[in-house]
Amino acid sequence: MTRLRLAMVGGGEGAFIGAVHRMAAALDGDWDLVAGAFSTDTGRNTRTGTQLGLAPARVYASFEAMIAGERALPADIRAQAVAVVTPNHLHAPMAIAALDAGFDVLCEKPMAMSVAESEAIAAAAKASGRHFALAFTYSGYPMIDEARARVARGDLGAIRLVQVEYLQGWLSLPIDGDGNRQAEWRTDPARAGLGGCLGDIGTHAFHLAEHVCALRVEAVSADLTTHVPGRRLDDDVSAMLRFEGGARGMLKASQVAAGEENALTLRIYGERGGLEWAQMEPNTLVMRWLDRPAEIVRTGGPALQPGVAALTRTPSGHPEGYIEAFANLYRAFAATVRGEGGRWFPGVVDGLRTMRFIEAVIANAASDRKWSPLYPGETE
Repeated sequence: MTRLRLAMVGGGEGAFIGAVHRMAAALDGDWDLVAGAFSTDTGRNTRTGTQLGLAPARVYASFEAMIAGERALPADIRAQAVAVVTPNHLHAPMAIAALDAGFDVLCEKPMAMSVAESEAIAAAAKASGRHFALAFTYSGYPMIDEARARVARGDLGAIRLVQVEYLQGWLSLPIDGDGNRQAEWRTDPARAGLGGCLGDIGTHAFHLAEHVCALRVEAVSADLTTHVPGRRLDDDVSAMLRFEGGARGMLKASQVAAGEENALTLRIYGERGGLEWAQMEPNTLVMRWLDRPAEIVRTGGPALQPGVAALTRTPSGHPEGYIEAFANLYRAFAATVRGEGGRWFPGVVDGLRTMRFIEAVIANAASDRKWSPLYPGETE
């Protein structure tokens, strides 16, 4: 297996998600981190590169310097892909520049600041012929793949109800005004975009619901709330969902659910049964039936769908979690970069759908309309 070479922009000392990306990329031996522009703070950038053992010449002072420097290196040395792990306002300009320069890109979510920016990324990926992936991490869990396969096989019958919620409590107090770096940029419209909680975790919930059901949400009826006084973006989201084919759904996302950690839960019900999965107990999928007892399906256990075992690294009963799920996305992305094809990973289509969800929710919440469509040309 040929190891691929990865460069990273963002994710410097003190950042949360950059370290997660690096662990996930390294887990299966597919990627070597060879270069980075980790921070605009010179000291933090240098320290990060040193801690990661990178050659000083490949710890760049800026993203632009990194792209130029890597392009100037011989083809068998330069980075092949760029991980964009910056605040949201930099996703589009950096992803487009990297794609135009001939690099594949794996980007943090949401895809960009707007549908228009997302469409520009999609156009750049198409024009360059390079690959674009998005870090919708929860779609990498084995039991999510199992749930999707069972829905696609028709085990539940026609889908009727979809309920998804993502509850956190870390923004219950105004820590964004008290110097917390992670909170501060996520509640700043100039860097986070139109949505706060909506863009940060509401997109995860929306993506998971569409991904497992393989049904497109056609319209939303939504409410956005900012509970913490002085906060500039929403910290609480409620939305009713209308899916193609007649299914109905509810989405709840909140970052002011005091005491909650990362309580992402998905429930799907069809005419013959239902399923339930919770991110904080990710190795268990519960299947419920009209005519027989409930079924407990476990990661690494018997009777899983073909391909699910490939997402699992340890014997049954040995818990796998967030890093492993993230690594599944990096592994699938690596296979595609190598030209091997292989497994699905979230990309341009997923990014466009989630950005349309953000804009539709914001438009609906600000209007007197009962429903707002997600896709151009559609009506209520």
